[in-house]
Amino acid sequence: MENLNLQSRKRWIIFTTLALMYILVYFYRVSLAVVAGDISRDLHLTPQQLGSLSGVMFYVYAAAQLPLGPMIDRLGSRLVISCCGVLTTLGGVLFSQADSFEVAMVARGLIGIGTASVLMATFTLFSRWFSKQEFGRVSGFMVAIGNLGNLLGTAPLALAVGAFGWRNAFFVVGLVQAVVTLLVFSKVQDQPDGPTAHDESLADSRPALFAAWREIFGTRDFWLLGIMAFSWYGSYLALQALWGGPYLMEVLHLSRAGAGSILMFTSIGFIVGSSFVDTIARRIFKSYKKTLLAGQVVLFFLMSAFLGWAEAIPHPLLAVVFFVIGLAVSSGVMIYPIIRSMFPVSIVGTALTSLNFYVVMGAAVTQQMMGVIVGSYSGGAAGSISVTALHAAFMFPIAALALAIIVFSRAREYGNPG
Repeated sequence: MENLNLQSRKRWIIFTTLALMYILVYFYRVSLAVVAGDISRDLHLTPQQLGSLSGVMFYVYAAAQLPLGPMIDRLGSRLVISCCGVLTTLGGVLFSQADSFEVAMVARGLIGIGTASVLMATFTLFSRWFSKQEFGRVSGFMVAIGNLGNLLGTAPLALAVGAFGWRNAFFVVGLVQAVVTLLVFSKVQDQPDGPTAHDESLADSRPALFAAWREIFGTRDFWLLGIMAFSWYGSYLALQALWGGPYLMEVLHLSRAGAGSILMFTSIGFIVGSSFVDTIARRIFKSYKKTLLAGQVVLFFLMSAFLGWAEAIPHPLLAVVFFVIGLAVSSGVMIYPIIRSMFPVSIVGTALTSLNFYVVMGAAVTQQMMGVIVGSYSGGAAGSISVTALHAAFMFPIAALALAIIVFSRAREYGNPG
């Protein structure tokens, strides 16, 4: 009994340590939306360059997923996250000192590689410390807590930038990253001592790398889930990480602080929703798939606001809309218990990172394509962005989300939320 209590305490210490790391991952993902104007002015960026600067982190992050999966399965989550944390620290400090588009791109690339392993390595570790039934709940909690970084990247960052400048703000975050990386290296343990928490044997032989990829990419429903993951996260990051800020400031004429405050409601909605989405899956829909689809349908409707009807909403009500967007987005967390149930634990790290390739590519492609669309309306010149350009740009994630909902509805059920 004492052994079990010790193990239970240990896994929550590990959870807390990894949550701190994931908070920083989320901060880096969304922080450009609030400071887009400042960075564009300082580095003389066009809309296309701004889209590329935001997107490069996600392209690099996505490219790193495939090699990172086998590394996590073989080297362990602790070592991989710690090494990647060093790269994130270097990238964060370099970004704070960037004096050109090229230097900023290199810095964002380092951040992309450094943050690439955190969530999937964490979920791989959870598959060893928590049972399948616990996995959906604990993964939702991790995403909810990680979204505190999302919060920090909205109104608090806007205030910090106003008081100290964007360079000082990002430099301090880089130093915090170094401290958290040391904590991960010293506190995290890849699997419990003695009997494991999950119901599958870790003694199962791991298939060869290409055999694992053949099993994963040979599964039709993996591809359908990947399309949904691409569109879900692409829609969310298009709004929260980059183009939501310019929309609120250029179209609705909010101040930087006002835009940050409205975007913060999306983060709050995501946090609240992620905390309860597993309960909704178990008690209301009794299905991970149906929970995911219902949330994405709501997200599709609310994203259509950025085609025009958001401009007719009073600002206090706009905060409610952004909050509900966050709630709808939280349904996307269901992709993780679905993929956990789709494949054996021996290749779960490879499966999770393979799926996360689609998640991050959705963020990268959507943000950059929207930058291209916006730039086509302004002729590539830096400066203010027209209402028409932003309306046209938001058509891309909305259309992708509609397609994904139709396609994923054909996937079969995986996992038992009960």
